[in-house]
Amino acid sequence: MQDLIGTSIQYQHKSLSVLDQRWLPKKTCWRPCNTIDDMVYMIRTLQIRGAPLIGIGACLILAHLAEQGMPETALYAGTEQLSASRPTAVNLGHCMQQVQAILQYAGPAGVVEYTENLFAEDVRLCKKIAQHGAALIPDKASILTHCNTGSLATAGTGTAMGVIREAKAQGKDVHLWISETRPLLQGARLTAWEAAGAGIPHTLICDSTAAMLMAQGRTDQIWVGCDRVAANGDTANKIGTYALAVSAAYHNVPFYVAIPHTSSDSTCPDGKHIQIEERDAAEVQGVSGHAGTVTWAAPQTPVYNPAFDITPAELITGWVSDSGVYTQQQITEQGGI
Repeated sequence: MQDLIGTSIQYQHKSLSVLDQRWLPKKTCWRPCNTIDDMVYMIRTLQIRGAPLIGIGACLILAHLAEQGMPETALYAGTEQLSASRPTAVNLGHCMQQVQAILQYAGPAGVVEYTENLFAEDVRLCKKIAQHGAALIPDKASILTHCNTGSLATAGTGTAMGVIREAKAQGKDVHLWISETRPLLQGARLTAWEAAGAGIPHTLICDSTAAMLMAQGRTDQIWVGCDRVAANGDTANKIGTYALAVSAAYHNVPFYVAIPHTSSDSTCPDGKHIQIEERDAAEVQGVSGHAGTVTWAAPQTPVYNPAFDITPAELITGWVSDSGVYTQQQITEQGGI
């Protein structure tokens, strides 16, 4: 397999490594990934994250093992194991279904070719999303974003963050409001780090500050990514996205979802049919990281910790994909993106 280099995943010299995003922005820590179990653990612990990237990462380990001579039966079993590691993001399931089909008609060599094409495709899709989205951003725009949608979550420049980067590259004066994104702080840790690296002026806020910003007229647009879009346009994204969309509708702030077509699920009729991943209570009871563990809730405190929520289609201004910009009516008429 040829070398494939991304911001947070690399395949070089027949070796796969993943940038452990749990350590950012403190330090860059690359970890080797040698087995299917390694990749499952990395996905579940969010060492690797982002709907497009976890699908790519799962394919990379399978392609690597295919080249090492792993039997087709073991590769097929690996697709089932990987697919179950995070259920909400549709890219992972789609990729594993493709690998299963390819194993049946092309064998392990076909998995390698598919993975190389998948990586290159994601880079292209990010560029197209950025071009379509940047056209919607006016000069001197103040933009709010949630979670992390940049090159840490894709093989390319990102989805929503890629749009913002492209707007800046076109010479537009943009300012980015970054919600911290509780409970794992992907906005504070990851998006702020990417914005600083790209030279994008930005300000970090608590999640609960967003509505006040809108009320003050200090937010012109909201841009988010997504993990799955149903056939009717209902969108699953990081928990807190729905609250932003409700506030945006009340304050008449345009709300855009940046999505590669690979995150669209035409087999899912609406958001009620999207399985929402629930994560460990410890993520809400405190925080664990490179500095140790800090707990602010009693261990016996009951916790509800869904990783995602569903934003109804009627709250979304537009879906910006690699093939163009879509309205709710267009998505409904064609049964997805």
